[in-house]
Amino acid sequence: MTKKIALLGSTGSIGTQTLQVVAEHPERFEIEALAAGGNTQLLLEQIRQFKPSKVSVATREAAQALKLQVPAGTQVYFGEEGLIEIAAGTDADTVVTAVTGSMGLPATLAAIDEGKTIALANKETLVTAGHLVMRRAAEKGVSILPVDSEHSAIFQCLNGEPRERLLGITLTASGGSFRHLSREELAGVTVEDALKHPNWSMGAKITIDSATMVNKGLEVIEAHWLFGLGYDEIGVLLHPESIIHSFVEFEDTSLIAQLGNPDMRVPIQYALTYPDRIPLRTKRLSLAEVGRLNFREMDFGRFPCLRMAYECGRMGGTAPTVFNAANEVAVARFLRREISFLQIEEILENVSARHVASADPDLETIREADEWARRIASE
Repeated sequence: MTKKIALLGSTGSIGTQTLQVVAEHPERFEIEALAAGGNTQLLLEQIRQFKPSKVSVATREAAQALKLQVPAGTQVYFGEEGLIEIAAGTDADTVVTAVTGSMGLPATLAAIDEGKTIALANKETLVTAGHLVMRRAAEKGVSILPVDSEHSAIFQCLNGEPRERLLGITLTASGGSFRHLSREELAGVTVEDALKHPNWSMGAKITIDSATMVNKGLEVIEAHWLFGLGYDEIGVLLHPESIIHSFVEFEDTSLIAQLGNPDMRVPIQYALTYPDRIPLRTKRLSLAEVGRLNFREMDFGRFPCLRMAYECGRMGGTAPTVFNAANEVAVARFLRREISFLQIEEILENVSARHVASADPDLETIREADEWARRIASE
């Protein structure tokens, strides 16, 4: 049976790779709806190839321009309401949430309310409102399947295993663009330097987040919600080759890991086919060719953003929301060359220190905390 898919963030890195997987298996998948931001030219190409019934873009102006170019019968939406329509207003079985930032939250909640399976590639959804999302998913009997390579690895390692025998999980981290540099050497790094990730091909924001280790911090918070684990049960290990994507440890000291070449299409496809596995045209992993794998303990002094993420996660409530929102603003400012690389972590430290966290916040409280953090980080 063909699985119908709605894709939020179709023109981004995860979105375009999701469509590669779909194109490779037209007998398995059908695109029901697409949502994108400002790259309407690429979206138009995707519409012509995959023929979705509904599409959405960021702004009213972009939507009006797009309406003149889409095939007859394709409905065009825009803004947050458009995202929600794409997520919840179609016959899609699975919603892939691959938009960047906290804008994915309302759409994800709307999709859960409609009983859609969620293939989650948007960290910020669980970081800002994990308690709401997981509670709603449990109430509706909805599966949330991780698309991040690390969370997909943990998900696969836990398949069929008794959870009560689990000691903990470890997320691996490449260390990003500047993993070999000292704190002193980071002072003068440029945007161009930061965007050269050694292993993965990703969007600009996530590549910067990998260099600051914010990305791994967000993944720790996400893992807390996805797998129901305390922060003391979630470790991070530097692994420059990105071959072991993450691993789990059980009471009998067994470690079970998931390995593969760095290729995001593998976890994307697994989320779309779970519990099945199907072929994928990609390079097979040869351990003999790799020859050697390296690991280092995480240095929280070298990567203070990861320490802050753990602190905010343990604090809970609106603290992770503020951490995430401040980071989105700080990274955007760095990409616009308004601040230096090291000022990203200064902004995160300052905004987090000024925030008084609310426990168990509702959606409105989360929104207010998010807006407050963005305003302070912009100043």
